[in-house]
Amino acid sequence: MATGLTSARWTHVALPTGDLDKSIAFYTALTPLVVVERFKDADGESVWLSNDQQAETPFVLVLVSFNKDKGNQLGLLHPFAHLGIEVPTRQDVDALADRARELGCLHWEPRQMPEPVGYICALKDPDGNVVEISHDQRVFDSVRAKWGSS
Repeated sequence: MATGLTSARWTHVALPTGDLDKSIAFYTALTPLVVVERFKDADGESVWLSNDQQAETPFVLVLVSFNKDKGNQLGLLHPFAHLGIEVPTRQDVDALADRARELGCLHWEPRQMPEPVGYICALKDPDGNVVEISHDQRVFDSVRAKWGSS
């Protein structure tokens, strides 16, 4: 099968999970990620999550649930290590924090941080991994400006 890849690129981060369905529900409810593919074999199952319709610059969160680890909490990203998701507005951060608070998975309350961090909160996924939600961090805009994308 031919690939459209013309140079090496960063494509994914993979994390183990003790409950794949619970993790899929968390990421699809509290982040902009959607299920792209789901796989199963004798060792367990996995899922690829990415931004909906992100064809030009795909990046995937791979969640893997090995049969031997089912039911365990396997978080690796804590207390500060985290996945970062940037949202368009400050209100988006507050709304996600409200939803996470209701679900009992808010890790950091919303707060304004010095540059370049911006306005942030953080959530904990079912395995205890930290997911930072930020506004005005400008990671997306800074990288695109550096390399001339619009």
